[in-house]
Amino acid sequence: MSSKQKLNIKGRAFKFSDSVDTDQIIPARFLDTSDPKILASHCMAGVDDEFASKVKPGDIIVAGKNFGCGSSREHAPLSIKGCGISAVVAESFARIFFRNAINIGLPIIECSDFNTNTGDEISIDPEKGHIENITTGDVASFCEFPEFLSKIIAAGGLMEKAKEGNSGE
Repeated sequence: MSSKQKLNIKGRAFKFSDSVDTDQIIPARFLDTSDPKILASHCMAGVDDEFASKVKPGDIIVAGKNFGCGSSREHAPLSIKGCGISAVVAESFARIFFRNAINIGLPIIECSDFNTNTGDEISIDPEKGHIENITTGDVASFCEFPEFLSKIIAAGGLMEKAKEGNSGE
């Protein structure tokens, strides 16, 4: 995806609670690789052993406060992106998880007043700061991504954006 394409996200929700830490996202026993496909097969194993077999490309994680707390391991967002999750929506994120997710091009959205359940179909427009639970009709707003973050995410992460160069921007 080039940084000029619009980022629209639509998928099934997988709901999690507050303070899901990086050990729950990818337990330490699976950290003998940094291959996103292998990590994906163990994603969220500390919370739901069946998650990796249930998730489909495009699905969305929705969580409470402080998602990604704990260690600073980059494996956590890699495992999430590797299993096809298109975005993570949470009330708040641990700062290092937020940065690691942006670095690999995983859209993360802070939204404190969004209600959903596992299995609901949701749609996100990061550029307009709009999220909708298509199943229930509930709608919420969040602060849209600043342009520079949109470009990093659209490029597939910080390293991919750097490879593009400035191209006159």
